Formats: sequence, C-alpha cells, structure tokens
Amino acid sequence: MGKSLGIMRNARTRLVLLSMVLSTLLTAAVLALVYVTANRTIAGETRSVVTAELAGLSDEYQRRGIFGLTEAIERRTQDAAERDALYLLTDPFGTVLAGNLVRWPPDVEPGSGWVELDLIRTESRENVPVSAASIRLPGGERLLVGRDASARRQFDRVLLRSVALALLAALALSLLTGWFLTRLVFSRLKDISRTAGEIVSGDLSRRIPLRGTGDEFDRMASTLNEMLDRIEELVGHLRTTSNSIAHDLRSPLSRLRQRVEALTDPDRSMAEREVDAARALAEVDHLLRVFSQLTEISRAEAGLGREEFEPVDLAALARDVAEFYDPLAQENGVGLSVETEAATLPGHPALLAQALSNLLDNALRYAPGGTEVKVRVARSDDTLVLSVRDHGPGVPETDLERLAQPFVTLDPARSGGNSGLGLALAAAIARMQGGRFEARNAQPGLEARLILPRS
Repeated sequence: MGKSLGIMRNARTRLVLLSMVLSTLLTAAVLALVYVTANRTIAGETRSVVTAELAGLSDEYQRRGIFGLTEAIERRTQDAAERDALYLLTDPFGTVLAGNLVRWPPDVEPGSGWVELDLIRTESRENVPVSAASIRLPGGERLLVGRDASARRQFDRVLLRSVALALLAALALSLLTGWFLTRLVFSRLKDISRTAGEIVSGDLSRRIPLRGTGDEFDRMASTLNEMLDRIEELVGHLRTTSNSIAHDLRSPLSRLRQRVEALTDPDRSMAEREVDAARALAEVDHLLRVFSQLTEISRAEAGLGREEFEPVDLAALARDVAEFYDPLAQENGVGLSVETEAATLPGHPALLAQALSNLLDNALRYAPGGTEVKVRVARSDDTLVLSVRDHGPGVPETDLERLAQPFVTLDPARSGGNSGLGLALAAAIARMQGGRFEARNAQPGLEARLILPRS
C-alpha cells in the first residue's frame, strides 16, 4: 500500500495517468458520437422508408380497395430485393389477409406510432426483431409495415466491438505517448536538477547541458545558464570584495587606532595632538567614502533606483559634468574637451552623472600635464556610448578586465585616497541601465566606456 502511494506521488506517473485518462475520455466521446450518429441515421432512414410505404399502400387501398392492396403486398413480399421488408394486412378481427408475418402483435394498436418488437416470419417461422409502424384503414382493416432489424442489430454488435477495440488501442497509444512525453520532459528536468545539485554542492561552474534542438527546453536552459553566469560573476565579485575589504581596510583602521592612541598619550603636545586628530578624521572620512561607494555599488547591482528612471539628455549631462571638473583639470594642467551627439535615453540622471564623474576622476588622476582628456557621447542604431579618454600611460592588456572589479587599482601606493571603487561603481551603474563597461588602451592613454541601450 505504501509503495502504491509512493508511485502515485510520482509526478511522472500522475502525468502519464492523466494523459491516458484524458485521451481515453476524448476517444470514447468521439466514438460514442459516431455510434449514436450512425444509429440515428439508420433509424431515420428506416422510418422514412416505412412511412413512405405506409402512405403508398394507403393510396393503393384508396384507388383499388382491399383486393388491390392485397395484390400490392403479395407482390412486394415476393420481391427478392425486399427480403428485409415486412408486411401484415388483417381484417378488423385479426385474420391475416396478406403479408409475411404470422399474426398481428396483440400489444400493438394500429396508429400507435413506431414500435420495436419481435415477430414470427411466415417463411422461416423464426422470431425476428422488427422495427415497424401501423395504421387502421377506413374499412377497419389493419396494416403494419416494417423492416427486419436483424442486420441492424448485427451492425450494432460489430460497431460496439469496433468501439471497444478502438478504446483499447487509444488507451495503449495514450499510455505510450504519455510515457514518451514525460520521459522527454523529465529527462530535461533531471538535467536541471542534477546541475542545481552540483551548484548547491559548491561547483558554481556547472551549467545545464544544451542538446542543440533549439526547442523551448534548450531556450530555457540557455536563459538559466546566463543567470548562472551572472550569479557566478556576482559571487566572485562578492568574494573579491570581501577579501579586499578585509585587506584594504586593515591599514586605515590600524592607522586610525594609532592616531587615537596618540591622542591619549599625555606626553604629546597640543600641536601634535591636533595633527593626530586631523589625521584620524582624514582616515574616518576615507573609510566613510569607501563604505558609501560600497553601498552605492550594492544598490546599483540590486537594481534599486530603476523606478526613478526618466528621459536623460546624455549630451547635456556630459557637458554639465565636464564643466564641473574643468577647474580641477586646469589645476592639473590638463585640457578637458567634450564631443557629443544628440542622445536621449531612459535612465537615472544622478547615477549616470556619478558614473561619468568616476570616469573623469580616474582619467584626471593619471593624465600627464599638458595632455587632454576627452569626454565623448556617440550614438549607434541601438546603443549610446559615453566614453572618457586620457593620454596617460594606459593599462597592461592583462589588467584591463580587472579594472571594474572592486578594490582593484594599478597604483600600488593608492595615492590620493584611491580605494579602487570608482570604476566598479561606474560598471555597476552601467549594468543597472542594461548596459556594460569596457576599457581599452587607446595608444596613448586609456579609454573607459559605458555602452548603454537607447531604450
């Protein structure tokens, strides 16, 4: 009993049974319709013929009387083509005058309508099923016309056997089809389940196998694999970020602790304490900036802020941000130019401005004096490109893909409080917009680009 219940809890078994039941019911309904339609058609044709014969024989009686009617009935009973036709003519008292039936059925009142009964034929003296109708003639005589229903009953038996065989065939076919379909479906689900189990066990590199059919299962597997790629990327970023936080914040926290300890040293002068306090505040400000940027990256990666999207004039935004950074560029002896095309897209204006600011910060940090930093907005069929190019030393090709990772900086000394989060935040904002971040060596210099969808 427990084993049977376990089988019934199996989704494959339930789907096979459901497919079998639905297919069988549908086949049974179609066959029942065929059976009923065939019987009604045959019965209707028989009634039409019998009714027409009754009318014809009644007319014969009107024209030629009882003797003419008797001759017409005897002529029809002798016709080999009418071997299933049954006739009976009696006087008002039941004496047989003509026909091929032995006697008038006692339970039939002339004119009572269509009847189904068993009667004895005169030539064979056998009981046969009869479908008939009757009338009473003006002289009181009784006339019954019908058809031998033996062939029809035989047809019913053959039809019922055919229906039963068809149902059995439909049952077997539905069982086979259900098994095949569920095997196909559950084999693909098994691939997904196995891959999910391996991922849960810690192997984030596993992917759902594609069978190359291009069907819905392959498309779903491809979508899930893209999701797993993104999850693996985010988990990798999380691990890198966690390790980097532990590594990169240790030094400023240690320095902060030293400054605080120095403030409590009674042997230090007031001037020295003021210097220590200023340095401690600088370390606190640096830590707050790091945590603020980490929070912004997390919000962008989670897609928070999409509800605030509005049409953004990217060209105007680029000019405004460049104008804000122009004094800093002049102070560094660097030229700052803007080249734009008309470009509007749905986006978060504040975050897009933040992303461009981070690109400019990075470019101005490494641009040599006397060179130029160029901000450019370009338009293509379905994307907009917001780029910043400097004429600095560039980046080794092997490090280009690491630039957008949190806490990655190619400045060993991390001068200027650079925490390596600016480009990571810009990349996260680009992803929130549905785009991506790219960096390439422009020879000379580095070009960082945000490639954003136009809609």
